[in-house]
Amino acid sequence: MKNTIISIAILLTVALSSVAQNTINFSKVVTPAVPESITFAGQTIEFDRMDMYERLDRELTSLSYAHGSTMLVLKRANKLFPILAPILEKNGLPLDFLYLACTESLLDYRAYSPARAAGIWQFIPSTGKLYGLEINEYVDERLNIEKATTAACKYLKEAYQKYGNWESVACAYNGGNGRISSELSKQQQTSSFDLHLTSETSRYMFRILAYKLILENPQKYGFYIQPEQLYFPTEYDIVEINTEIEDWPTWAKEYGISYAQLREQNPWIQAKSLTNKSGKTYKIKIPKKESLYRSSQKQPIYNSAWIGE
Repeated sequence: MKNTIISIAILLTVALSSVAQNTINFSKVVTPAVPESITFAGQTIEFDRMDMYERLDRELTSLSYAHGSTMLVLKRANKLFPILAPILEKNGLPLDFLYLACTESLLDYRAYSPARAAGIWQFIPSTGKLYGLEINEYVDERLNIEKATTAACKYLKEAYQKYGNWESVACAYNGGNGRISSELSKQQQTSSFDLHLTSETSRYMFRILAYKLILENPQKYGFYIQPEQLYFPTEYDIVEINTEIEDWPTWAKEYGISYAQLREQNPWIQAKSLTNKSGKTYKIKIPKKESLYRSSQKQPIYNSAWIGE
């Protein structure tokens, strides 16, 4: 009798579960369309080739449904592209390399990786120092947005002189010049699109292209942002120093801001003091009071295409 009751209970549970499943209305899931071609840095990239299509489809699908991180990149881009773009232009770099920064760090200028890469452009310490960035216990200029961007431009321009095409430049940024040069030679190719590489490096250029597609037309991929939801550039005054700073919190207070606000605007500061025996000149950003509050800060829109209806 006991076994019969248990069997009936199991049957009822299965039946009720089946009914419940049949009444669930799932939301429609749409796969983003892969374009026939994309123009990147003045070069037309086509996706008729099977592997090219599938590699872009993977990244475009991933970013389209990684709602939180992709939305953050859109918001941060409004704050940071106005800083990054003029530096790229000044150094003769295509503006499409803004999307490399998105891929590297999600535009988080305080980002650190397990491999000790840091900043928007994710320089490791040795490469950062090679390109003129100061890195020590007091200062880490990989987190200085302007200086790190200038260093990234130097790296990218040198790589272009070596490879002659931007896709190989991007892959070298991820995988290293030595490895990409070696693989181009060993595999007898001229473009990284034709190389067999590690999964991360093979995907890298296609993730850059996916960011370009989404940021150029967010609504097409389901991202709708109102103007007031974007992040906005901070206005600030510059104070130059060429001496030691015994205590940054005290120094910040003298300029009417907190130590936290000082570090927010100058993330390259790495300690509560600064030894400066060489007398190097540092430019310190002091945020203007009205720029510290959403209600009073200026709210420019970098790209009107980012605003959804």
